[in-house]
Amino acid sequence: MKKNQTEIELSPMPEMVPTDLSSSGMAVARALPEHTQLHLGRMFRDPYILTKDERNQLIDDLQVCISAAPEVVELRVLLGMVESVDFRVQHALETLREAVRVDSENFLAQLKLGELLMRLRICDQAVEHTQIAARLATNPVQSELARRQAATLRTLMREGIERDVSINPVRMIKKMVRQLGGKKQSSEVAIIGQG
Repeated sequence: MKKNQTEIELSPMPEMVPTDLSSSGMAVARALPEHTQLHLGRMFRDPYILTKDERNQLIDDLQVCISAAPEVVELRVLLGMVESVDFRVQHALETLREAVRVDSENFLAQLKLGELLMRLRICDQAVEHTQIAARLATNPVQSELARRQAATLRTLMREGIERDVSINPVRMIKKMVRQLGGKKQSSEVAIIGQG
C-alpha cells in the first residue's frame, strides 16, 4: 500500500538526532552513562533496533539522569523521544511539555513538542511550538528543521488532516451513526421510488 504524502507515522520521529545541545551539551554527555549513550546512538540510527527491554532500560536510565540533573532540559527531550518510539504517547507528551515548561527558550524542546503534536494531529498547538522553535533557531540546520516541520504542518492543515481536540469521541461516533442511518434511509427511499 502506497503511503499518502501527508501521512505521518507516530513513531519513529524522523529528525531524532539532537542537532545542537548548545552549552548544555557537555552536561548531557556527563549525565549519561556510557551504556545509555550507546543505546541512544543505536536508537538514533534505527529506532526499531532496540528490544522492548532495552527501551524500558533506556527510559529508566534517562529518568535517573533527569533526577540527578533536572536542569538539563535535553535529557527530558531525549526521554520524550524514547517514550515516543516506545509508543508511550501520553508520557512522551507530558515529558516534552515539562521540558518546555522548564526552559521555554530551548529550541529542541519546542521543536520536538511541536513534532509530537503534529503527529497526533493537534495542529494548532504544533504550529505554535514550531514557530517558537523557528524563532529560537541559532544555526542553518535548526532553521531548516523548523522550516520543514512548518511546511509539513501547512500541508496537513491545507488537506484537512487535523484532529479536533474539542470534539467528544462519544459524540463523534453518535454523529457518524446518525449520518450512516440517514444515508441508509435515503437509499431505501430511492429504491422505493424506482419500484
